[in-house]
Amino acid sequence: MNPLTVQRTTRPDGQVTVLTGPPGAGKSTVAALLADCLTPSVHLHSDDFWHYIKQGRIAPYLPEAHQQNKVVLQVLVSAAFGYASGGYQVVCDGIVGPWFIDLFRAAAREQAVPLSYVILRPDRPTTLERATGRTGDALTDPAPIRSLHNRFSSLGIYEDHVLDSSNLTAEATADVVLQGIAQGAYLLGPMAT
Repeated sequence: MNPLTVQRTTRPDGQVTVLTGPPGAGKSTVAALLADCLTPSVHLHSDDFWHYIKQGRIAPYLPEAHQQNKVVLQVLVSAAFGYASGGYQVVCDGIVGPWFIDLFRAAAREQAVPLSYVILRPDRPTTLERATGRTGDALTDPAPIRSLHNRFSSLGIYEDHVLDSSNLTAEATADVVLQGIAQGAYLLGPMAT
């Protein structure tokens, strides 16, 4: 498959795509490629939203960070659906496991905006190699990386939203995701009320 064979896509209505997976899955790189192929588009890098907290920030992978993480994700949801309601194709990348996806589903239902959920899940050795080899302020500690990879295993109803990107380049991954979005393969239905 040729990288990024899907042509630029223009949609009249906004939509939100949540691109998630464990650290090292390639979320940010793939999200940037997706946003480059959608018009008009917005790429929301969720890590930025945690960095906006200047005092009292708790490492998001710690159990005591749950309430903080919920607040940060709710802010991300508001931004994503704000852009989508203005007609933008929004790609949110970050660790948004099934334990937080209902925040997005509720907003999608309330605003009648399509929501796609894509879980990049390379195998564990690939994830560890990619994540521990990163630089900057990225999470490189193997223990929380393993823990988060485990949390993205056995996802029940969300297994259909998983893409094993172990042997794919970022461009090939973006190509597969774009095709899946175009076909509605990653759409989430509304939450039950």
